[in-house]
Amino acid sequence: MEELFLIKCIDQIHDGLCNGLARFSGPSRAALIYALNRNSPLRIYDPCDLLRGHEPRLEELYLRHGKWMQDPSRIGKHAQGEFENPELAGIIACGGHFHNMFYQTWFSEHHVDMCSTGPTQRWLEYACRLLSQDLGTKSITDLETSGYVLQNFATHAVRDHIVDMRNLSMGPDTRLRIYPILDSILNISKTQEEGKWAFGDLIFVEPSQVHRIHYLATFGDFERPAMKDFKHTRKLLQAVEGNKHKLVSNGQKIIGIGTGRMPDFSVTAEFRGNHGFIKVLDETICSFSDGGFHSSTRRANLVQLEEVLLELNLDSSKLYTIMKVVSTLVRSAQERKHGCALVLDFGSPLANISGQHLETPLDLKRHMDLDLATSLAKVDGALHIDMMYLKLHAFASLLDGRAVAGENRARGARYNSALRFTAEHDQVILVVVSSDRPISIIQHGAEIKARCDWEPRYQCLSEPLTLEDWIGQPNHS
Repeated sequence: MEELFLIKCIDQIHDGLCNGLARFSGPSRAALIYALNRNSPLRIYDPCDLLRGHEPRLEELYLRHGKWMQDPSRIGKHAQGEFENPELAGIIACGGHFHNMFYQTWFSEHHVDMCSTGPTQRWLEYACRLLSQDLGTKSITDLETSGYVLQNFATHAVRDHIVDMRNLSMGPDTRLRIYPILDSILNISKTQEEGKWAFGDLIFVEPSQVHRIHYLATFGDFERPAMKDFKHTRKLLQAVEGNKHKLVSNGQKIIGIGTGRMPDFSVTAEFRGNHGFIKVLDETICSFSDGGFHSSTRRANLVQLEEVLLELNLDSSKLYTIMKVVSTLVRSAQERKHGCALVLDFGSPLANISGQHLETPLDLKRHMDLDLATSLAKVDGALHIDMMYLKLHAFASLLDGRAVAGENRARGARYNSALRFTAEHDQVILVVVSSDRPISIIQHGAEIKARCDWEPRYQCLSEPLTLEDWIGQPNHS
């Protein structure tokens, strides 16, 4: 029964962790390596094969060296840094020794567009604590509670990371309370003023350091708006919209409008319309939108495009120029919130595409021509670009072709037309930017992804494999 209870505990923590991280960072897998007692073998729980491909490093770290077993005297305290970092590419890990569990380390994915890994590490740390706690209480009714807590841990993870950063530098003697600050940021971000979302910077300064700011204007003691009056704060943000000034708060009230260098370890909320970012010490902690916190940098992820271009054996300077031009066009489409499609044609001759052809192609290496191209991208249809010379030959281009397997009606006409067109033209790469921000790189009638889609697998309630047996499995599919 104890073995069955342990597996149920792990399963609930795993599901809650995956579901919560999916909301924060996008689809995410998780895995656990653990030893219940000092003399127990290391076991691995990895139902979605997150750690497949990392067998050599895991074998070296856990089976050949016993550093993970050393000095469990700090049981009950998080032992981050006490053990050798697994240093697995694309993986975030956190673990140590805890009561009721001799050793455990949780792993999750390091998405390429993360602002910071800090909140995710705090998430994994809390998963360790909850698993240890559940094993101690041995209460079946508490298991679902732990999973539910991890599903909704985004605000707590962001708060814990900010607190840890400040405590390491300032010590625990701080009067700036992070939970009310995060609550205010979300409320302000959801409040429109005359139909417009918030723009501008709001900085939260330690009360003992507010005198160090160069103020352009301050409010009297009895006229300072309270942070809980987020509608008033939203109105005041208009005073710092479009300039480098900041609305200054001591965490409870708005002090005034400041400029210049701000005190270290302040918390800055950058409002950018329907989204924004939280920063501490020039480090972007997370973004916020739609009433919640997220790990995304909200920048165009063109890693797949770069990988495709590398296969064409382009020299480094040409590759850099192509990526710069494409990034500019994609970023413009995202900021203006219109979709667009870029036909990157490396054929000779270029593909014959119907559209609005230019008598003299625009040279996208020139700033003025590139700026014009960003405006032409708003016209319905695709931009036809000679990729080898970076010249725009046509805009409002129409893409057609015969139906292909893999079409997705949920993605709209622009995406599916790109699939059909590239299936019949081998010499083109298509970059599709949807109006709701997703970016797709399409070639040979298929979307190129950083990794294959995976479906959740549900672990049978049997004891997980030992790490040694898992590594020795001949079939790693």
